Amino acid sequence: MNQLSSIRMFAAVAQCLSFAEAARQLGVSNSVVTRGVALLETHLSVRLVNRTTRHVSMTPAGKQYLSYALDLIKLLDSMDECVADVSRLPAGTLRISASAPFASTDLPHLLAKYRSLQPRIDFELSVFENPSEVDPTAFDVCFNASRRLHDSSLVCKPIARTCDVIVASPGYLAQHPAPRTLEDFEFHDVLLASDTPSRYWEFRDGNGTQRVAVKPVMNLQSTMVLKRAVCSDLGIARLPKSVVAEELSSGILRPLMNEVELLEDQWTVWLLYAGQPHMSLALRTFIDFAADHYRATQVTRETVAEGVYSYSVPQDAGQRKLLWSAL
Repeated sequence: MNQLSSIRMFAAVAQCLSFAEAARQLGVSNSVVTRGVALLETHLSVRLVNRTTRHVSMTPAGKQYLSYALDLIKLLDSMDECVADVSRLPAGTLRISASAPFASTDLPHLLAKYRSLQPRIDFELSVFENPSEVDPTAFDVCFNASRRLHDSSLVCKPIARTCDVIVASPGYLAQHPAPRTLEDFEFHDVLLASDTPSRYWEFRDGNGTQRVAVKPVMNLQSTMVLKRAVCSDLGIARLPKSVVAEELSSGILRPLMNEVELLEDQWTVWLLYAGQPHMSLALRTFIDFAADHYRATQVTRETVAEGVYSYSVPQDAGQRKLLWSAL
């Protein structure tokens, strides 16, 4: 017996004093209502309804039971409404993982804007330098800036792009004149990030493509530590423009070799999450918000030089499956 269903049937009969009318209101047959009330009476071992061929009335036990039944039905309806309200307004905690450069630049603004729209969402944020150290099961969504990714199991959306710039501090340049030709790099202290594609930097100018051998005086795994090192007059570095946006704007760092094109300079910001058939409303709305945020703020690549991430990923790029170990 479905006791809650039988209670609803009994309450309907008691309120309209008719099995036929109760069945019509509930959208079921007369026999279903009759059987439901009978099963409830059997369960309680007491008659709730007096039945004749022309008349239906409540027994004393039925009248007393009805008051409790109506309170229970009201409570159940309130519970349903509460769940409906929650389902329309995301709530809960999102576990977000982000690479250190993105976490220190765009992410705080993105989270603040999202939470102003969805105040019932909280965040657990973890920041990583090396993606291989992150457990893919330990986050709901991950932001990672990478030069390239390979196919596998994680679903990914490309949401933004930035590119590299070669920079140095005024203090360093006061002691070492800025390079004017590619050959001048030989006489400069170079600070290298461990994720640099190779020990060569390639440029394109009017004479074609040229390769410059990089002989670093310091090799750093952390992009953010590399930025602090170059700001401390330790040498020349190649960093994502989005990471040094404020320093370039304020003059703490200066761009070098603007007259030639630096090759293999593109970074893509990827939004990664596990594919699942029943995604929570909080996660689904956040993923859509992040993608729409960058789509709505499309800028040209020249604007990226001012430190703004560019949503320049083709719309037909769609979603990809990515290999976490290759991040």
